[in-house]
Amino acid sequence: MGIPLRQNARLARHLAGQTIRGRRRYPLIVELEPLFACNLSCPGCGKTSHPREILSRRMTVDQAIAGMAECGAPMVSIAGGEPLIHREIHTMVQALVEERLFVYLCTNGLLARGRFDAFRPSPYFAWVFHVDGLETRHDEAVSRPGTFNEVAAAILEAKARGFRVTTNSTFFSDDSPENVAALLDFLTFDLKVDAVMLSPAFAHSAAADQDRFLAEAATRRLFREVFAHGRRKKWPLNHSPLFLDFLEGRLELPCTPWAIPSFSVLGWQTPCYLLADGFVETYAELLEATDWERYGRGRDPRCAGCMAHCGHEPSAVRATTRSPRAILRAAFSQH
Repeated sequence: MGIPLRQNARLARHLAGQTIRGRRRYPLIVELEPLFACNLSCPGCGKTSHPREILSRRMTVDQAIAGMAECGAPMVSIAGGEPLIHREIHTMVQALVEERLFVYLCTNGLLARGRFDAFRPSPYFAWVFHVDGLETRHDEAVSRPGTFNEVAAAILEAKARGFRVTTNSTFFSDDSPENVAALLDFLTFDLKVDAVMLSPAFAHSAAADQDRFLAEAATRRLFREVFAHGRRKKWPLNHSPLFLDFLEGRLELPCTPWAIPSFSVLGWQTPCYLLADGFVETYAELLEATDWERYGRGRDPRCAGCMAHCGHEPSAVRATTRSPRAILRAAFSQH
């Protein structure tokens, strides 16, 4: 099972609490970016395009704790940049775990084996290794030979040390169904990761490579073929079944960007992790000052091809809670 029962139970309690309080908008997980600096310059990512002054900034542990306390989300995904460059990242992770938050620490894997001793296994903590394909494809995606072998070695060592290990893979227009399925097989059966997350690449304006992003029709065609013949069931996918249905084009989901907000060294990003129309100081200000009706497919042209999990996975989770059949499917089938 891709999503642990403990985490599902916590999320269910969180959703029920928000419903009882009559809240329309609330966070499920925060994309926390304690820095934008990175040891890679991937052509599909625009984080390192920030000016040097911004790339030198670091979020403090106290700022991270305060941000999570203010918004009340039960989960946090620590990204960047490369979080392991941050000198206090292990302290930040431990502090968040002690708050009983589910912490996902994202990394490209290059520094991981030298930092494992600073972290402790916990049911509230998971590594997220970025793997965009098998060796040739991944090394091309990150523009550095040898990266795939290093991240594979890091995953095996993390598993051996007793950590929960997950992966995140982003797919582009030149990824074939066969290559995607081969990667998922490798992660599941060779590396034996605990969960796999996948996403179609979003065409954000800061990325250096603008020619390989997936359009909506191509995204749905890709995932229909990847998941054909019931293959979804054999991979520990870290997604709700309804979100996977959405990727295949079997149902529509609205975008709920306020449910996975981005909190970085610049503040809370408006309106979402992928679009930067501005930054505000608090999550309350993000909710109140953002014209949410402006965004989403069919509203903002920048959102036209977006099927990313950060906007649509929360919609799938909320839709699941409204359907007894979907609840049973999520609980017993996972896919």
